[in-house]
Amino acid sequence: MASYVLLEQARHVEALVLDVDGILSDGFVTLTNSGDEIKSFDIRDGLGMKLVQKAGIKVIIITGRQSKIVEKRMSDLGVDLVFQGREDKGVALKEACKLMNINPEDCLYMGDDWPDLSAFAIAGMKVTVPNGHVEVRRRADLVTQAYGGRGAVREICDMLLMAKGVYRDLLDQYTSTPQ
Repeated sequence: MASYVLLEQARHVEALVLDVDGILSDGFVTLTNSGDEIKSFDIRDGLGMKLVQKAGIKVIIITGRQSKIVEKRMSDLGVDLVFQGREDKGVALKEACKLMNINPEDCLYMGDDWPDLSAFAIAGMKVTVPNGHVEVRRRADLVTQAYGGRGAVREICDMLLMAKGVYRDLLDQYTSTPQ
């Protein structure tokens, strides 16, 4: 469970900003014989993203690669903003914040490798996964228990929902008996 200080910090988050490879996916690039790429996404992460949006938190994707798979998955989830093919993630985060009228300090950025460090430098909260690069883990406010592509995003979504005080209300929508 996150500390009181982290929960207090998370209470002010207005946008959840996510890298894809290594965060929403396991970070492996799988290619078929015909050259098609295959990516796996954890369904729990997707629900978590939808739940934080219900709580009023924007979801933004910033990835260095370009992928139709990412475009399709994020469209299916109704993600607020998707930036693909962005090498400088700090610049992309500033652009995203300007478009969404949010301050970078009000963003939780989740990444796992060196290209994410420029976004870490300006985001209010920085999160990574256990197998994130050591330099990223060193700079993170929090390292998840779950690995990328295996529920790490959901772990952070749940923390944000708890910090915002809406976790129990959202859970009740799933546990109440239909009338």
